[in-house]
Amino acid sequence: MLLVVSALKGYAIEASDGRLGTVSDFLFDDVTWKVRWLVVDTGAWLTGHKVLVHPSAIGQMDNDRRRLPVALTKAQVEASPDILQDQPVSRQMEDHLYDYYGWDPRWGGSSYFGTNPGAIASPLSPPPYFAGAAVREAAGDDPRADDGDPHLRSIAVVTGYHIHASDGEIGHVENFLVDDARWDVRYLIIDTRNWWPGQHVLISPYAVQDISWPDHQIRLDVARDQVKASPPWDPLDKIDQAYERRLHDHYGWCGYGFQ
Repeated sequence: MLLVVSALKGYAIEASDGRLGTVSDFLFDDVTWKVRWLVVDTGAWLTGHKVLVHPSAIGQMDNDRRRLPVALTKAQVEASPDILQDQPVSRQMEDHLYDYYGWDPRWGGSSYFGTNPGAIASPLSPPPYFAGAAVREAAGDDPRADDGDPHLRSIAVVTGYHIHASDGEIGHVENFLVDDARWDVRYLIIDTRNWWPGQHVLISPYAVQDISWPDHQIRLDVARDQVKASPPWDPLDKIDQAYERRLHDHYGWCGYGFQ
């Protein structure tokens, strides 16, 4: 099933023995477009800390109660490797978390987008996640000197980025659709209000050619006319495989198991 990411923010993360906190963000890999971590706000329970939960720990979500159960205990989380709020997430820290919890970094299998050039085509590495790095970037420091994982991106930060087709701007990132089985970013939801009023379009990461982090822009390898001629999408309609097939056929994208 495809989930709108913004709808999951604020969901309670429930350990086997109590609440850990609420979902505040998602971190994805800008090469494979897989969600690697849920960022959990622990409130007053672990003040000054952030908790990262791997998708493999998530059980059956309860949409009525807005809850995500996880296969963890509060004691496990409290004794986990310390991740401070103002520091970037490094590969080393991720490895510590995988080892501590016994999570498999290869969980979910290979990504649909493993060969997509996407963000790696950008001449500049994006600023690492979390506020400390943002402050350093604003001060003119080279973000590549930071020890944060350069491919770990915040969905909250990328939301709002301007989207440029090959021949002009078409809108901005309004939201993301994520596959809840594989936790891949399946589509970017683009609001085209300043170019094509009243319309929203879905763009697959297959179309992402380049990401300019300093300019807050995502550049695509499709033209504006292609976007206007794409199968119409209503945000209130459920996306089925027939619609996805039409969309992918229109752009010439690979499919998701329906090639």
